[in-house]
Amino acid sequence: MSELRAKRPVVIAIDGPAASGKSSTSKWVAERLGVHHADSGALYRAATAARLRAEGAPDVWTEQSVLAAAAAVTFVPGKTSFEVRLDGTAADEELRGAGVTDQVSLVAKMPSVRAWVNERIRECALGSSIVVDGRDMGTAVFPDAALKIFLIADPWERARRRLVQRLGRSPSEDEIAVETDDIVKRDAKDATQTQQAADAILIDTTYLTQAEQVDRIVALARAVGG
Repeated sequence: MSELRAKRPVVIAIDGPAASGKSSTSKWVAERLGVHHADSGALYRAATAARLRAEGAPDVWTEQSVLAAAAAVTFVPGKTSFEVRLDGTAADEELRGAGVTDQVSLVAKMPSVRAWVNERIRECALGSSIVVDGRDMGTAVFPDAALKIFLIADPWERARRRLVQRLGRSPSEDEIAVETDDIVKRDAKDATQTQQAADAILIDTTYLTQAEQVDRIVALARAVGG
């Protein structure tokens, strides 16, 4: 049962740069609150993966060709989160692959693709409370969201966390340095799509455990939803 007992559906929008922990934190928050979670980044990755399945190198991709490929993408409610399907089949490993990671920033900059993703996310929030995460959820997609959170963390710490998740072990300082450089470059690519809403609550997670940041957001959500 949902813990958000508002008279109307509540949207909790969580934004932040790449590797700031948006998706994992948002999913945990949604589970704690008993509502669904929707990850906009999964849709960008799905559109990118769908386009990679077609012919043509990324330097000849057009917005129209990406949107045509994205027709194979569906976003369906699962037990706790909306889940991406490609041609009706789950493709989590493919979505997290290096090929998609290398090209997803290119796809995310395409205005018509962004409009397509944003519309899919808005559809998820029709009639029910939801936790959504991305890079412009609290600005372009849900400017009237009941609660807006903007997560940040030091690039070195973001790199360390990402490597722990990817490798399943503690990374070396050299490994973290390489990953940090990649994250800083990704931040520069995504700068125009990563904007903090004026009324968003900024949470620096550099020195917070994930449980601590989840507790903080859940408390804020209960305050606005109760």
